[in-house]
Amino acid sequence: MATPTFPKLDPTGAEFWEVRYREHFTPWDAGRVPKQLQDFVAGEEPPGRVLVPGCGSAHDVRFFAEAGWDVQGIDFSAAAVEAAVPILGPFASRVTRADFFGAEVAGPYPLVYERAFLCALPRREWPRWGARMAELIPSGGRIAGFFYYEEPHKPGPPFPMRDRSELHALLDPAFEAIEDREVDDSISIFVGKERWEIWRRR
Repeated sequence: MATPTFPKLDPTGAEFWEVRYREHFTPWDAGRVPKQLQDFVAGEEPPGRVLVPGCGSAHDVRFFAEAGWDVQGIDFSAAAVEAAVPILGPFASRVTRADFFGAEVAGPYPLVYERAFLCALPRREWPRWGARMAELIPSGGRIAGFFYYEEPHKPGPPFPMRDRSELHALLDPAFEAIEDREVDDSISIFVGKERWEIWRRR
């Protein structure tokens, strides 16, 4: 399928994502729950409140909810939230329209699930992301999810990190890395370029 032509918009604004959801152009959306997340949930007791920022169509939010976890997905695109409603079914109330950086998102969240949210943000926004994670997550809480690494060679999004030193620069010293694994069921745009990682709040 040919890539639609979109107006030039800033990905930090909701309209950038609105037009893509309205055109059903969401190549970052796996349409399924990743194996690493399934394994993670299977091996854990619900930790308390879970936040899924930039949740999009919210397959992962529904998975958390079906497992009995107290999950809240947020997206600042109204079109993304609308796309999530039929996928969420009886769990539609678990997703709301909200800005991750806004006052309407208030911690503490013992777990924040990362899935193609950081790489949707331009690099200039990354320090805000790291600082916000430290605000929302209490001591002992965690970030768990997928992080995208590739030498940048084209305009984003997605915006990759070059290596793990960049992620350390964003999360140290507030967090410590406690897990780092290869991913074997990535969607095509991320194959060989993402890792499953867990970071614990000090």
